[in-house]
Amino acid sequence: MLYSEMNRDMLLNEKNQLEERYNTFKAKNLKLDMSRGKPGKEQLDLSNGINEIKDFVYNGTDLRNYGILDGIESCKKLFAELLDVETKNVIIGPNESLTLMFDYVSQCYSHGAGDTPWSKLDEIKFLCPVPGYDRHFTICEYFGIKMINVPMTPNGPDMDAVEELVKDESVKGMMCIPKYSNPQGITFSDETVKRIAALKPAAKDFRIIWDNAYCVHDLSDDGEKLLNIFDILPEYGNEDMVVEFCSTSKITFPGAGISAVIASDANIASIKKRLNAQTISYDKMNQHRHAQFFGNADGVKAHMKKHAEILKPKFDIVLKHLKNELSGTGTAEWIEPKGGYFISLDVMHGCAKRVGELCKEAGVTLTTVGATYPYGIDPNDSNIRIAPSYPPVDELDTAAELLCICVRLACGERLLG
Repeated sequence: MLYSEMNRDMLLNEKNQLEERYNTFKAKNLKLDMSRGKPGKEQLDLSNGINEIKDFVYNGTDLRNYGILDGIESCKKLFAELLDVETKNVIIGPNESLTLMFDYVSQCYSHGAGDTPWSKLDEIKFLCPVPGYDRHFTICEYFGIKMINVPMTPNGPDMDAVEELVKDESVKGMMCIPKYSNPQGITFSDETVKRIAALKPAAKDFRIIWDNAYCVHDLSDDGEKLLNIFDILPEYGNEDMVVEFCSTSKITFPGAGISAVIASDANIASIKKRLNAQTISYDKMNQHRHAQFFGNADGVKAHMKKHAEILKPKFDIVLKHLKNELSGTGTAEWIEPKGGYFISLDVMHGCAKRVGELCKEAGVTLTTVGATYPYGIDPNDSNIRIAPSYPPVDELDTAAELLCICVRLACGERLLG
């Protein structure tokens, strides 16, 4: 029954029953963590064989030494095949793409993106699809970039809003995750990708950080397909507008993987110019290990099916509890993602922080409520990001049930005033 249709006595009775269940969990002194999208131990174990590769000579070059600034060819080919781009448009970086994204924004800030350095401008703004990835917001906040919320739709960011906002010359960019967005798991539709590619921003140096973090992270064989934006950009003379980033952080080891940046010829040249001052080379031995371990894109895809076999049951457990406990109550809505690392839960307005408090008191750690919005401010106090990947199945089962109890309890409290 919808909570909004319950009278006061019914709500009080519901609250009493929920508090009894809640206190039973609380007495267990739980310490459960659903705060970050980290791979679990079983997933990490899938890549242990990468450490068995001991050959560190590639094409006659000793990879233990200096050199090869933009990455070894075999590794560049691997990413080029995965993302359907040319090898010349790939640079291989360190273990995480976040570093490459930060460095690129820093480059635009200090030296510009073909125009005045952003640091010399009175105001810089970025569009931020919300709910979104907190690390993107942290980069913007670090550089003093003003963030503008753009609502997400089932097809991606609200493009009517984007097309209007880019008429402002101080809007210099947008950060987004186009496939299995964090946290909603939404893949941008073909129409959305085409409208992004066709943008005509007032700022000549407008840049889109195309964070393709979950490009191969399907949970089943019927995963969603993302249109390759680099095939469309030339139609509108926008080759330089999009810079793509990805990594093996959730493919092999987050702390010892490799990352890549994909961009136009002009952008690759400017990034290389900066790298020439910044570093001698990234870890080529690790690049070689990855290229040897996977062989080609098909090797990566086969590896990711093993990840899906571990991850899908965890997602299913959380979704089962959401359906069993929350369906028909009007207390929450959610999206069933076909890939990625998160489930986005939208609870009754004004209740998310209270849900977080109740979970914390009972021993379940969630992503900080509000983190999915710039400056940590969710205007509706509604969104909660659930990360099912890290906890073992039995712990996840407990945490998901307790989360649902907390949602219902928080919403009941609010309706009771």
